[in-house]
Amino acid sequence: MSKSTRATKMLEKAGIAFTVHIYDYDPDADRIGMQAAEALGEAPGRVLKTLMALVDDKPVLVIVPSDREVSMKKLAAAFGGKSAHMMKPADAERISGYKIGGISPFGQMKKLPAAIEEQAMTHDLVFINGGQRGLQVRLAPRDAARALNAIVAALVA
Repeated sequence: MSKSTRATKMLEKAGIAFTVHIYDYDPDADRIGMQAAEALGEAPGRVLKTLMALVDDKPVLVIVPSDREVSMKKLAAAFGGKSAHMMKPADAERISGYKIGGISPFGQMKKLPAAIEEQAMTHDLVFINGGQRGLQVRLAPRDAARALNAIVAALVA
């Protein structure tokens, strides 16, 4: 497994401090983020999942703790939209340039608007997918938000 991905290269270029953590990815896991948290021995609230959604039919990135579900109403409101729904997996892969289970908010094919759950900001460090299945980057949540120019908002149900 390569420790250098488009995501890690983007973080390096942005001058953001991070560490790379590799774990055994289980392609059969029901909840990929929860499986990552367990494999890393971390609290699920510190391991964030990257989801791709549509707000008023425009693609956005949503980053929330792996043990929480996104409120579509709150997501739409965060972006000033009327409606939101999850993107189809095939569309998420095509737009992000990453495979499901390895979607990182960093280094995507096209820069998309992003939102991070405000609860993530209570941690000194969080884990976010590093652009490959079984690879996470650990960084300060404020640095992640800055790198993505992300909205920090209440997004979970």
